[in-house]
Amino acid sequence: MTSPTDASAPRRAGIVGTGLIGGSIGLALRRAGWHVTGVDVDERTGARAVALGVVDALGVDPAAHVTFIATPVGAIASAARAALAAGPGAVTDVGGVKTSVVAAVADPRFVGGHPMAGSELDGVDGADADLFRGAAWVLTPTAQTDPDAFAAVHAAVAAMGAEIVAVDPARHDAIVAVVSHVPHLTAAALMGVAAGHEREQQGPLLRLAAGGFRDMTRIAAGTTGIWPDVCADNADAITGVLDELLGALTRVRDVVAGRQRGELVELLERARAARLALPGRSTRPAGEVVELRIPVPNREGVLADVTTLASRMGVNIEALETADATEHEGGLIVMVVEAAAGRRLREVLNERGYRPVVRALE
Repeated sequence: MTSPTDASAPRRAGIVGTGLIGGSIGLALRRAGWHVTGVDVDERTGARAVALGVVDALGVDPAAHVTFIATPVGAIASAARAALAAGPGAVTDVGGVKTSVVAAVADPRFVGGHPMAGSELDGVDGADADLFRGAAWVLTPTAQTDPDAFAAVHAAVAAMGAEIVAVDPARHDAIVAVVSHVPHLTAAALMGVAAGHEREQQGPLLRLAAGGFRDMTRIAAGTTGIWPDVCADNADAITGVLDELLGALTRVRDVVAGRQRGELVELLERARAARLALPGRSTRPAGEVVELRIPVPNREGVLADVTTLASRMGVNIEALETADATEHEGGLIVMVVEAAAGRRLREVLNERGYRPVVRALE
């Protein structure tokens, strides 16, 4: 991948779709010192993005190091192909489904992405420069991914304060069905049940809704436009998880109907322990960081292999670079990670035949 090389110039990004997510990307990158250009199918939204300082200018920037496609899932592939044709930079997206999108684009400079962040607010007026700070942002490299493109996208996402997780596209879709898609549909269904009871009781029910109900149904207030495409493209994974949820709810129903106090307490305690074990959001892992330098062979998929391994081990990559090794037919992956995590990752990489070197950073 070739890209602009003037180190004195600011990094440049393009955004296709300047709504809530695209607008938040623009604000976050501009705050980090990037020059951001945007386009939107709605001219009024584009003009509003300029007025709010979301982008520096409207239009396509052929010099963009990274272009973010922030459209509904159904429009990502065509928009990504257009962005790839417009310049030599990397292209990524923010769609909630990855397998179909990555397969449809199939270009080494395209890196599938999905920020695990959102808001009940809608449109560019809801854009927030802090939306991604401390949030997980999934990248889905494949064996064909250009290492330079992955590094460029990684750097842009890291500049927004997100924690990057690398997984393959199919695994992403299976995971988000559990932690994102089905929770949203469940919140919508519960809200529908409550609204039905509200009509029957002529008013008081929703006025009595306390914190627990509001917490559970908060995501039902989010924008609805993305969900038809997401559910169509990830239908198999979503319906599989919904079947599991229906089975779990049936078991809960049977425990309650049978007045099985001990079983109910056990069920609730297991859920409580699992909920308390969820990792918290943080902008950086605590402790000393190290540089991990990994010589790698010149073969397809090696970057994806290393980064997805780090993700499976729970290792947060704070910074990532790639370089050619001119004296050998290979390259070098350089990543900055928390010290203890770096030592664990080095051991596993050694077992896989890599020969990483760890260097402490002051």
